[in-house]
Amino acid sequence: MAEDAEVVRWRGVNHLALVTTDMDATTRFYHGVLGARLVATIGTPAFRHYFFEIGPQNTIAFFEYHDAEIARFAKPAGVPDPRAAQFDHLSLNLADEHALEALRQRLKGHGCEVTDVVDHDVMRSIYFTDPNGIALEASWWVTDATSRDADYGDRQLFGDTDPVPAVRELMVTGSVTTTPVTTLTHDPTDIADPA
Repeated sequence: MAEDAEVVRWRGVNHLALVTTDMDATTRFYHGVLGARLVATIGTPAFRHYFFEIGPQNTIAFFEYHDAEIARFAKPAGVPDPRAAQFDHLSLNLADEHALEALRQRLKGHGCEVTDVVDHDVMRSIYFTDPNGIALEASWWVTDATSRDADYGDRQLFGDTDPVPAVRELMVTGSVTTTPVTTLTHDPTDIADPA
């Protein structure tokens, strides 16, 4: 395995690119219902691409393709579906329980279905969908796993009693010994908008 000279300095999600068949409804939901400010739009003859702020420099972006047949389906969060093999749901981070309850009431006030608060021990969450059928979660960390050093023996945060080999390596050495090699399945220069 190659040794990395510098740690990657992640700063959240620049954008998660999703697909919508109705950008107007998507804008009304993300900006109007969720209060995620529309911060940028791109329009080409082939597509629209809109960005909604979910935190400093963090956005959710949607493509709406012109003249493309896009199959639409909905699936709830955490429920397997063969049509969604690489995406289950998106969880948006909130500051605290008050913010979670306030968002739940806001969703209900706009007529949107939303679950009761679900207690996952380390976080609490609500679940809902957007107009595209995309499963969404809003969560706040009861125990902030991101603000502390990883203690792989801490059963509150690392509760899998039969972890995968990579986690066992992390528990023993603090690093993984091997990493996968990946390949591109297409020419990346063919992408209309690499954003």
